[in-house]
Amino acid sequence: MSDPVRAYVALGSNLGESRLLLARAMDALDAHPQIDVVARSRFFRTPPWGVLDQPDFVNAVVAVTTTLSPDALLARLLDTERQAGRVRDGQAWGPRTLDLDLLLYEGVARDDPHLTLPHPRMAERAFVLLPLADIAPDLIIPGKGRVSDLLAAVDSGGCQALS
Repeated sequence: MSDPVRAYVALGSNLGESRLLLARAMDALDAHPQIDVVARSRFFRTPPWGVLDQPDFVNAVVAVTTTLSPDALLARLLDTERQAGRVRDGQAWGPRTLDLDLLLYEGVARDDPHLTLPHPRMAERAFVLLPLADIAPDLIIPGKGRVSDLLAAVDSGGCQALS
């Protein structure tokens, strides 16, 4: 078994009982024998991004330590989405019961069709940076900068901490 590494996962939902779905997803990740959720952000209400004609989202971020590879962790995230009723229909940025995105995986930078790390657009999105800054404001996103500085540079209007 390899040494645990730190990774960050973004969670979002705008269909159903979003807060409950996010909390259950966090618990499901933590219940996996090779994943330990070490920090949970507050929940944030955020306006939709991309496709604007849909309900607001509830977003959060968790920090985990894991012995899973990036690909195995991604597979676990996708399985957790499916268990929450997520159907990937090919529509980008549309409404969803649960969306889990692997943002960062310690020591890994890669760009391939299956998985890009760090997440390529995380530094542009308040719905990622707000909850990430809640648990790791001094985290450096490779090639982008410090989370707190990136957050200061994006429009977070319309976003609100819920808990």
